Amino acid sequence: MPYVLVAALAGLGTGLSLIVVIGAQNAFVLRQGIRREHVAAVVAICAASDAVLITVGVSGVGRVVKQWPSALTVSALVGGAFLVCYGLLAARRALRPGALTADSPDGPAGPGGSAGGSLRAAVLTCLAMTWLNPGVYLDTVLLLGSVSTGYGGARWTFGLGAATGSVLWFTALGYGARLLRGPFGRPGSWRILDAVIACTMITLGVVMAARA
Repeated sequence: MPYVLVAALAGLGTGLSLIVVIGAQNAFVLRQGIRREHVAAVVAICAASDAVLITVGVSGVGRVVKQWPSALTVSALVGGAFLVCYGLLAARRALRPGALTADSPDGPAGPGGSAGGSLRAAVLTCLAMTWLNPGVYLDTVLLLGSVSTGYGGARWTFGLGAATGSVLWFTALGYGARLLRGPFGRPGSWRILDAVIACTMITLGVVMAARA
């Protein structure tokens, strides 16, 4: 097998291993996918953000990021507060009676559970989920950047593989979520999903802030 192909497959596998986890970003993409709200924009933002960060890491900028631990601390505090607030809003949606269905115009779509879920709200929330999470810098910039150096001249192929994994995952998660639309036609299912999201967001937010 050509070494370039080995590097690409290694990047694909490493990238997927880092993003296919239960987290704030994936939970948000899943929710948007089930409701079929601004899925293309959300998927594009997640995949493009990962591609930018992976490029930064492979280029060696990750070494510079290590010199600014205070920046990661601020990001962790702000991101933690954001996740806790989002989690509380999800908890409120789970507890609020009525109209929690995939098709209802009054169902909770955006970060505040507002009717319809505007594109602006979805984009801003997705950007915050991605860029305010210091973990994304550790995974893409530092970790993937460090691993890529082991492939020498093929490190950019490794990075391309990792970016491809991101595109495949977010596309599958965003558009594959519609398969759950049937079960989520019941209010009870939305309450469970929002309760899980609330627990995930609040826990991640508290842990993120505590580690800062």
